[in-house]
Amino acid sequence: MSKQISLVTGANGHLGNNLVRLLLSKDQKVRASVRNLKNQQPFKGLNCDIVHADITDRASLRKAFKNVTNLYAVGANFSMWAKNPKVDIYDNNVQGTQNVFDIAKECDIKNIVFVSSVASLDFTKLPANVDNGYNKDRRNWYYNSKNDSDKLALELGEKYGIRTVLVLPSAMIGRDAHKLSYSNNLVYQIINGEIPVDTNITLNWIDVKDVALGCYNAMQKGKNAERYILANEQHTSMQDSVKIAAQKFPELGLKTPKKVPKSLLYAVAGLMELASKLTGKEPQLQRHYLDMFYGLKQDYDIAKSRKEIDFSPKSSKQALIEAMNYLKKDWN
Repeated sequence: MSKQISLVTGANGHLGNNLVRLLLSKDQKVRASVRNLKNQQPFKGLNCDIVHADITDRASLRKAFKNVTNLYAVGANFSMWAKNPKVDIYDNNVQGTQNVFDIAKECDIKNIVFVSSVASLDFTKLPANVDNGYNKDRRNWYYNSKNDSDKLALELGEKYGIRTVLVLPSAMIGRDAHKLSYSNNLVYQIINGEIPVDTNITLNWIDVKDVALGCYNAMQKGKNAERYILANEQHTSMQDSVKIAAQKFPELGLKTPKKVPKSLLYAVAGLMELASKLTGKEPQLQRHYLDMFYGLKQDYDIAKSRKEIDFSPKSSKQALIEAMNYLKKDWN
């Protein structure tokens, strides 16, 4: 086993836990950081050190980062909605990035793989790629947070002399989930017939284990201050996603959702947003999300990732089928 310590923040999350498992399979010495030490279930049977750390708590990071060589900065708030999105999403992720790099510098960490998101890409030119610049649409606080955290990570990596490699995953789905992530929950809704209409918002499905391997390869082979997209080349529409499920599980009697005019969706989204102010619950549909993504084909150029970090993901269809099998068997 390597004497170097690799630390994964957000290690009980979907990607974080899969990354911990992969690193252990590579004979790495792994330290897994979580906000709640009582949540040990994701690490059952895993030979790793589990420590407390919160990216908003610099003292906890200082303890967790001691003697770490390679840091996988996975932990972040992945939410599309919050009662106070500026504080709960944006400030959490941007200030968390600042804290992670500040304490990494203090602790003399040499290498950081920072998990950003395709949310930070410019979608005005498709397929989206890292050379097109950053997302200029500022209507969503989560997207803003990933956009600005991505830039900040590169700035701090250069300032502190830390080799920093960024990875940008799309909609991660698949096995070894200890709670339903946002993307896995969409797949779960598909197989349970809970997609009544097609909102004309596409997905780019990617297997979480391919993303974990992409993170590992980025640490091993990625170039300093470079960004690598971890996605599939082509999007999958919601209609096609449901059709794949219907073909795979004919016994479920799934029906292809029908497309609805944007004007009607917009009106429904407005009512849902109004209801959310009263209930405090996330609306299933939001107007600004329709403005940003209605009709957008989420296609990506991953040639750089294929060439420089050997990223070779399974197809979106295969990832979707395997996720459906897993969720149908283990979550129903």
